[in-house]
Amino acid sequence: MPYRKIMILAEQRGGKIHPISFELLGKGREIANKLGAELSAVILGNNIAREDLMELIYYGADKVYSYNHPVFEYPDVIQYKHNIVKLIQEERPEIFLFGATNFGRSLAPRVAASVKTGLTADCIDLQVDENEELIQIRPAFVGNILAHIKTKTRPIMSTIRYNVMKKNERNSTREGMIVEMKTEIAETKTPRLIGKEGEKKINITDAKIVVAGGRGLGSQEGFKLLKELADLLGGVVGASRVAVDEGWIGKEHQVGFSGNTVKPRLYIACGISGAPQHLAGMKDSEIIVAINSDPSAPIHRIADYSIIGDLYQVVPLMIKEIKAIRGE
Repeated sequence: MPYRKIMILAEQRGGKIHPISFELLGKGREIANKLGAELSAVILGNNIAREDLMELIYYGADKVYSYNHPVFEYPDVIQYKHNIVKLIQEERPEIFLFGATNFGRSLAPRVAASVKTGLTADCIDLQVDENEELIQIRPAFVGNILAHIKTKTRPIMSTIRYNVMKKNERNSTREGMIVEMKTEIAETKTPRLIGKEGEKKINITDAKIVVAGGRGLGSQEGFKLLKELADLLGGVVGASRVAVDEGWIGKEHQVGFSGNTVKPRLYIACGISGAPQHLAGMKDSEIIVAINSDPSAPIHRIADYSIIGDLYQVVPLMIKEIKAIRGE
């Protein structure tokens, strides 16, 4: 049976649409074109501007289901789930895609359980096979293999990792339909917001330059050296899972399957061997520089430039040269 409808959740915070929404539209548009399906975006928020809804159409949506209500001012998974489930029951999409953000990872399983379907989490790609069936691809066994998954139940639901899909070019001539939806308030008690944490000091997923450290640093002190280099380059500090597990740096810096996916213009890996779970999070960087004293380290196989040497000798030289070029 051919797919009829594909839906994506256009996540927003404070009226600003999360970039992953446009990535979902890019992949959704690709699938919809192959299957001759309609692509819709679902957005829930408070006082969403019409021009923002049009952006979803410009980036690939045929239709936008818009829920405007004060209850969506904050990320309340109960109210989101209640309204999305009702929409799914009415429209019966074949595919529904969520972003694998903190909120998406909390919301998607609740929606899937409510409509009695499966959920494939943290996908890094979606493909359509020769039988027009959706193949969901995700790392498994700590990133050592890629699992290709088919879902028998409908709708097919997936969460997609941020920074792994490509958004389409903006096309302001595209036309589509905006459907203003009536919000239903769930009677179930919902979490009460008691405060808002400040913005993260770093946003590694959008960084253009990342200087990352791993086990080879040997201690927390090594990250001070990497931060000096990152600051000189206008970048941010990243880390492997080992460095985070050792407590040398915070989880928000982690790059890899269980951390963040990054696509910087420059990725400098210092003392990182190149475990599959780490490579899964940074292999699409434009330029990869590996600094490692072990010539057989897997990181060298994907690096554009390899430096075989002690990072505590190499990195200070890099810092010195950069400062000299700047006249510092």
